[in-house]
Amino acid sequence: MSIAENIQKFENITSSEGCTLIAVSKTKPAEDILQAYKCGIKDFGENKVQEMTDKFEQLPKDIRWHMIGHLQRNKVKYIAPFVHLIHSVDSMRLLKEIEKQGEKAGKVINCLLQIHIAREDTKFGLSEEELEELLQSEEFAAMNHIKIKGLMGMATNTDNIEKIRDEFRSLKELFEEIKKTYSHSNIDFRELSMGMSSDYLIAMEEGSTMVRVGSAIFGSRNYNT
Repeated sequence: MSIAENIQKFENITSSEGCTLIAVSKTKPAEDILQAYKCGIKDFGENKVQEMTDKFEQLPKDIRWHMIGHLQRNKVKYIAPFVHLIHSVDSMRLLKEIEKQGEKAGKVINCLLQIHIAREDTKFGLSEEELEELLQSEEFAAMNHIKIKGLMGMATNTDNIEKIRDEFRSLKELFEEIKKTYSHSNIDFRELSMGMSSDYLIAMEEGSTMVRVGSAIFGSRNYNT
């Protein structure tokens, strides 16, 4: 199937559920992104800062760029002026740097707090205890150049559907609890980013508002680029 046909399939599924489709374009050339853009996709996900900034320069400026990969603090400054949403905030130190760069750029940067829900050491993210500690801190309350729009999580890479479902369900429950408990001016809980090409249907069933789909739209990735 072509990129256009793949997008049509996913758009039909996600739009009926009110879920945002984020086309994960990492390692893919600008030409492929442009094809998807011409099909109506405006939200694209990247996991490397250099690649995202290069593509931002080349492509239409109404694209909404999502940073979905692990973000190093010393690279925040490169994406702060244009990034639409950072999905992968996994520490207070990173959030402080985003706040600093948001102030420099004269804008409020939208963020999701990444929660470690997978039973794998290779995944990043805050524990529930670390999340509570961050949200209760005076440092967080004083930040006015960030806006926490919700949570993000990645399930365990497994064929066990019930395990994946349990992890997504626990994140949805945490999302609802935090939404009900905290009311700082820099919190606006609306988005729950969970689900990728292999598990997006389960994620949507468990309440995801954003799914990150790459290979199922663009085909397998070329990691030699």
